[in-house]
Amino acid sequence: MSQVFPHSFSRRFIHQPLRFLAATLLISVFLSSHVHGSQDPRVALQVKAVSILASVRDKHGKVVANLTKDDFAVEEDGRPQTINYFAQGNTAPLRLGLLVDTSLSQSNLLDQERTASYSFLDHLLRAEKDLAFVIKFDREVELLRDFTADRGKLQSSLGLLETSEFRPSSASGGHSGGFGPGSGTLLYDAIFLAADELMSKQEGRKALIILSDGVDRGSKETVDEAIERAQRSDTLIYSVLFSDEESFAEGHKNHGGPYGAPKPRNASRESPDGKSILEEISEKTGGRFFEVSKKEPIEKIYSEIAEELSAQYSLGYTPDKGAEPGYHKIHVATRQKDLRVQARQGYYGGP
Repeated sequence: MSQVFPHSFSRRFIHQPLRFLAATLLISVFLSSHVHGSQDPRVALQVKAVSILASVRDKHGKVVANLTKDDFAVEEDGRPQTINYFAQGNTAPLRLGLLVDTSLSQSNLLDQERTASYSFLDHLLRAEKDLAFVIKFDREVELLRDFTADRGKLQSSLGLLETSEFRPSSASGGHSGGFGPGSGTLLYDAIFLAADELMSKQEGRKALIILSDGVDRGSKETVDEAIERAQRSDTLIYSVLFSDEESFAEGHKNHGGPYGAPKPRNASRESPDGKSILEEISEKTGGRFFEVSKKEPIEKIYSEIAEELSAQYSLGYTPDKGAEPGYHKIHVATRQKDLRVQARQGYYGGP
């Protein structure tokens, strides 16, 4: 059974403490002392360590999977950090979310997306270890399938990906931008809700895959809020720009907005650059941006994502100044200058 996220639902966990990327590492330091010949109760101090998922490619774009801990260097806010945890490969469980744009601009693409997405999930997910969920978004954000490893249930949920005809909206509930079904595109809300309501409760490697043209219309959250929530839930975002220019142009024809929808109040420009937005979302969360084309079909893109997820490095360090509140910049590099590291740009310390 699918679930439409109500607006109040999106804020339920907004004040919950930060969970660092992948499994949060807790280091317990036990101190004991003697005062006046008697032993004080043992005190436990917990220091949180930051964990980073990183992918490495050579100058030809090929995945590099044979590096060691000594090949990496990590900085936080410009200060070198000591790597005290290192693992290579896909040993940790994977939590994957598929977010599919079902607004009218995507109507001609959904059949191809369904087929390719199921093949990807069927190939990638390991039985009894990895889980995935499926969300569709247009004027509402709808959870079609919660975390599951059941191929049949995932296939069934992908079969529910469809657009709705435009009509004036009279509904008062739901996480909606106020447009008719299919006429809104709540991309930022979908990311926020997936990260906040689903990924924040999970441990292990976490990634969202977005299939969209990148143009948000009607979200209550901003792109910055969506990115922050993904960072706080330690989630990588892989963005796949899949657009149908003919369908998009037809929707604007003779209308005041896309498919007759009014222009959102928070719109800052006539024609948002969906590509730049998706690139920003992926870069800041440590994921990667792709664009579907004849030379780069969605099947090939999914294959590249699967390869990358299977060859990630997990790096962990304890901040030299502790996990102070606020945003901290992270820079990960290799000592081999011709290699490129893909990792998130920072994390949030404190609540």
